[in-house]
Amino acid sequence: MASERMREEGQVRVRDVVEALDRISGGRMVKDWNEVTSGANPYVVTKTSHIPGKSVIEIPGLVFGDRDKPVRRIGVGMTLTESMIELASGMELDLIVVHHPVAEAANSGGVPFADYLPLYKLALIEMHEAFHGLHPGLTLLHGHRKQKTDIAFGGLPGNILHKGVTLEGIATAGALLARIREWMGHGIDRELLAAERVIRGEPTLQEATLANPALLLAGRPEQPAREVLHFFPHTGFSMAHLEQALALYPETDTLIASISRVRPDHPFVAFARERGLNFIVGNPHSVEILENGLPLAYALEELLPQTDIFLLRERMTAVGVGEIGHRRMVEYGREMAREHLLAASPRAVHV
Repeated sequence: MASERMREEGQVRVRDVVEALDRISGGRMVKDWNEVTSGANPYVVTKTSHIPGKSVIEIPGLVFGDRDKPVRRIGVGMTLTESMIELASGMELDLIVVHHPVAEAANSGGVPFADYLPLYKLALIEMHEAFHGLHPGLTLLHGHRKQKTDIAFGGLPGNILHKGVTLEGIATAGALLARIREWMGHGIDRELLAAERVIRGEPTLQEATLANPALLLAGRPEQPAREVLHFFPHTGFSMAHLEQALALYPETDTLIASISRVRPDHPFVAFARERGLNFIVGNPHSVEILENGLPLAYALEELLPQTDIFLLRERMTAVGVGEIGHRRMVEYGREMAREHLLAASPRAVHV
């Protein structure tokens, strides 16, 4: 067993992390490349919008790196970006475990993994569909206890539908909404954003989590909430799926859409109003690092106590270019635009 060998060697290796994730996921991780080529692993899934060259194959397992590489410091993240890679470099991490599938260049600053990750001695593991459905935390954070979960509703892999009932003490749509806001620490995020606006001199600075708060789009705060259907629009969940789900669970009084959003004019919302249902948009994708990343990080900490585990949480902000506060960078940006990008004879410099 890996645990016995680790005790003997006193060292964790990449393959031990894969084995720990395999235990956490109940055997869903790819351990042999034949699982990919033969189609034997159902969690190896192709995601595509049929845009030529833009599809990606999810491979829950080691994507890049040496299985025998020693691992002392592990970062758990949600979506790999060049910012995450640079943070991992600065922290001298050995391995990044990300939730979402990764693709060459798209997730590594426009360059191949082989040219970037070895510079920082980084190995890379992804999970995604292999992690979905393993714990009830996402539904509990949204105020209900799931009774049934389908991770391929309507025959569409990754199209997750939860059927649940609200937790004890939550009887209305307003109470359900209040729980989401309280548990996710929105008060801290508001204080942080207010301070950042002052420090940067950017009074209209926006932040992803607060720009997409939980909202009640149909129904009233005092309206009863008991029987819940919880789905995720970005997984391909359609109006046909919603009608099918309500036919299966006609007792439903509350719909929750989270991770991805719908706007008030979406057909889902109009449909909910026609049926007299509550419709809540819950947590945005930007806090999935807490919903799914944090439980995974603590599970790895338990299984691999010889390692240090870090949660890699990215924060996205936006400000109008007319209000950027750092004057030197404003001058730089305007000069590059005026003298090089907009000049009659561009002075391009190849690097």
